[in-house]
Amino acid sequence: MKKKAIIFSLLALLPVGASAQWAQIEHDEQKEKQWKSMENGPWDFAPDWYYWLMHNNYSGASLHWRWRGFKSSLGVEFDEDDSNVKRIMPVRVMSEETQRQVMKKAEDERQYIEELHKEEVLREADRNVDLVYSSFKDDFNRMQNSISEGLVFCMTRSKGKMKFQVDELSRQNDIICQNIAYLHKTGIGYELENAKRQKGYIDAKKQMEELVSRTAHLVGMAQSYYK
Repeated sequence: MKKKAIIFSLLALLPVGASAQWAQIEHDEQKEKQWKSMENGPWDFAPDWYYWLMHNNYSGASLHWRWRGFKSSLGVEFDEDDSNVKRIMPVRVMSEETQRQVMKKAEDERQYIEELHKEEVLREADRNVDLVYSSFKDDFNRMQNSISEGLVFCMTRSKGKMKFQVDELSRQNDIICQNIAYLHKTGIGYELENAKRQKGYIDAKKQMEELVSRTAHLVGMAQSYYK
């Protein structure tokens, strides 16, 4: 209770306007005019006569007669064009624009890298899955059956006398099948884009079709020469 009584006694001794002065924010009109002139406000300074005498160069102050009837007088006016300094606002705006350009460029580069990453992910997925073999599988199986049956027929009909021709066609057929098997492999070390797989299968199909034709020709020879 004694502490509270002392505090109330001290407060009672304070001037009436003291608490108001503590809460009041001091407004400096001269400084306000100065920073507004430097930023984007009207070009004006105070006190005007002081700036005309002491800071005429950068304030652009000049004397002008102000006609106001009986109250006419000589006064100070400020002209930005007569000042030897420039506002800092254009510089700030330019700096902000430069920063925006830098940020935009960084964002464009980020999006470009992101697109490259997405494209690479799709390519990686494309390289690890054979999506085109199924389109050639039936043709390959059909032609392999024709070649196998034809070569077996030739060996049987000639009683082994056509072994050289049969072995040569078998060797070529093995090379074609090995190429197809390599194209069909997936996984680490066998990453191949499906467009390249498709081209390889098309080439293999043409080679196999030619081998089917040669086998059919050899079958015809076996039928003619070996009864």
